[in-house]
Parts: sequence; structure tokens; C-alpha cells
Amino acid sequence: MDPGEVKYEPVSVKAVLSEMKDTAELLIDLSYSAVLHGSDPLAAEVLTLEEQMDILQLKARMSLLMSARSTEDAEALAPVLGVVGAAEKIADAAGDIAKIVLEDIGLPEAMRAALPEAVEVVVRAELADDTPYDGRTLEEINMETETGVRVIAIRQAHPTGKTGWLTNPGPDATLHAGDVVILRGRSEGLETVYETATGEPYETPDAPDPTIDDLGRAVDSIVLMKNMSELAVDLAYGAVLFDSEGVAEEVHELEAEVDALQSRFEAWVLRAAARVEDPISLRGLVHLATATEEISDAALEISEGVLRGLDTHPVVAAAVEESDEIIVRLAVGDGSTLADATLAERMVKTETGMRVIAVRRPDSAADGNGGEWVVSPGPTTELHAGDVIIAKGTRAGAERLSELAGDPREFE
Repeated sequence: MDPGEVKYEPVSVKAVLSEMKDTAELLIDLSYSAVLHGSDPLAAEVLTLEEQMDILQLKARMSLLMSARSTEDAEALAPVLGVVGAAEKIADAAGDIAKIVLEDIGLPEAMRAALPEAVEVVVRAELADDTPYDGRTLEEINMETETGVRVIAIRQAHPTGKTGWLTNPGPDATLHAGDVVILRGRSEGLETVYETATGEPYETPDAPDPTIDDLGRAVDSIVLMKNMSELAVDLAYGAVLFDSEGVAEEVHELEAEVDALQSRFEAWVLRAAARVEDPISLRGLVHLATATEEISDAALEISEGVLRGLDTHPVVAAAVEESDEIIVRLAVGDGSTLADATLAERMVKTETGMRVIAVRRPDSAADGNGGEWVVSPGPTTELHAGDVIIAKGTRAGAERLSELAGDPREFE
């Protein structure tokens, strides 16, 4: 659809902001996967989603402009416009990453061979007319339990010819022939799911041997940049949701780290260019580093209102709470399952599906924003009573995690 065709209509700003958040997060994932796996189909889906984001941001801006009737309204809504603009910048950066693949700007063909084994594959699959998945819910298919493959998004095909994206679909989501599903998992599981979905065998493209000695280090840097930019965005939304200056400051630190990583990565590309026959083949890596830095800048913009002492507008917090993947803050209680144990020992990710993105150690600060922050904790991170954890995942997972933490809540 041409964004010029969009006209004002009354919409829920909360719903639009929530959809923009989910779309931005999916865009980051798909764009980097397209680059790492050299996938034109994934890159094309990124551009489709980027067009959708253009429409969403126009609707959000129109509704916000209609809402401002006084200087007080303008002051309250300014940070909301910042969040809208930041989500759009993330989409633009993701689109730039996708174009590296679609326009053959320049990437080493052997990147797939240098991928760490821990990196899961993301694949696009269109459901065939005779697929056994047709008309069944994800709960009925039980795909993730049986194969380890997760459906992270569905582009639904409608009889009218219109399509719509469903990000982070829940167990009640129903698949239909003609839908496009985005799958994440290991190759062995994907082979089974892809063939069942499309009726065609899943073929892993052969990757040529690396012609650059330390290409593996470059790929590791790309994966690290992706993880850091995703974390910055997650923490930025967490800072807005919980009006936490401490979390917002961590976003600021992450943005500075991404800047430094970008500089080192670009220096590596320039040195590598002297050792390859065609230096132009590395041009896309420079584009990738630039786009990553833009994503971290956008994350900082999301949290800027908190850093400047502006109150979070309720509509933004509500939008984050109602997005497909929610962000929760829970306190670890005395005697709880998580107290005095590591994340690995309690198998938090396996048991709940939640990803702990930050932990705050307690201190005596009266405002609750003090204490040491542990950003992107790992399996060996130990939790103690009084720690505050910020985690991201589904509502069902959040309820399970709250039980483990001894901080029972209901997430509707």
C-alpha cells in the first residue's frame, strides 16, 4: 500500500504503539537473519514489514496530533512522539540491512560457514494447500515441543487478498494454507517442519570455504551487535514501562558500547579489504555496522524521556504491557525457588520460556532505582532474595516465572 493513501481515522494509540513495538522487534530479528544466512526471502519480508511500519507511524502521529489541545498535552505527548519516531528508525535500519542482501551490496559468501553453532536458523515457509497444518492451532500442532522449532511470526493470507502480520503468535493461533510462517530453530528440526509445511524438502545452501582467515571473528561481532541492539531496545521499553532511570542509564551505556563496537568492526573490515581480491565484496559489512548503530541510537531515543525526568505517558506503558511479548519486573522473594540459585540451575529459560534481560541488586536507595545492574545475565548469574529481575516473554511464561520468584501475579 502507498503510505500516501493513509487518511486519518480514529484508532487506539495504545494498540498502534503496541503493534509498532512488536513489529520493530521482529524486524531486527529478520533483517539480521537474512544477512547471516544470505536469505533473499527473509529480506523481502523485512521490506514488507517496513512498509507496514510506515503506515503505523503515520496513524500514530495523526492520532497524537489530534489529542494535543494545550501546552500541557504537548509536553505529555512529546515523549510518545519520540517513541513513535524511534520505532520508525528501527524499521528503516532493518530495511537497510535487508537491502544489503537484496541489492547484493557486498557480503562474504562464506559467512554461513563461519556461523557459531549456537545461532539458530530463521526460515520463511509458505504453507501448501495440502499441508497437515492447515486449520490447526499451534497448540494442536505442538511444534515447539516435538521439533524444537518455534513459529515467531505469521503473515496471514485472507480471502479478500489482504494480509496481516501476527507476531509472537500464541497457542490459539490457527494456521491456514497460503499463510507465510517465520520459523526459528536448529537445522534438524527445521527440515521436518519445513517439508511438512511446504511439501518440499528443506535444503541448506552450501557455504564456500572462507577466503578471509578471521571471518569467524567478524561473524561473532555481527551476532554480538545484533544481541546488543536487541537488548538495548528491550531495556529501553522496560525503562519506559517502569519509569526507571537506572534502566534508561543502562540503555545509554549499551549505546556507547555499540558505538565502540561499530568502530572496531569497521576497522576490521578495512584491514580485511587489503587481503581479499575484491574489496567491494565487504562493503555490505560497513552498511551493517552503520545500521546497527542506528538501532541502538533509536533505543536511546525511546528511553530519552525517562533520562530527562519526563513522566512516562500512560499510553506508552499500557502499549508495552499489551504487546505480544511483554516485559515484566519481579522481585525475588525470601525462600523462593529462585533465591540463592543460578538461572541455569533453575532452568528459567526452559521452564518458563522467559528471557531475563537484567537484574538489579538491592541497595538502600529510597526511590527504588538504585543498586547494581547486571545487564544480559547469563546461565551462571546467581539470584538472591531482594533482587529485581526484568524479563521478556509470553504472559503464560511471566505467570510461571512470578511463581518461581515468589512474586505471584496475573498477566492478562
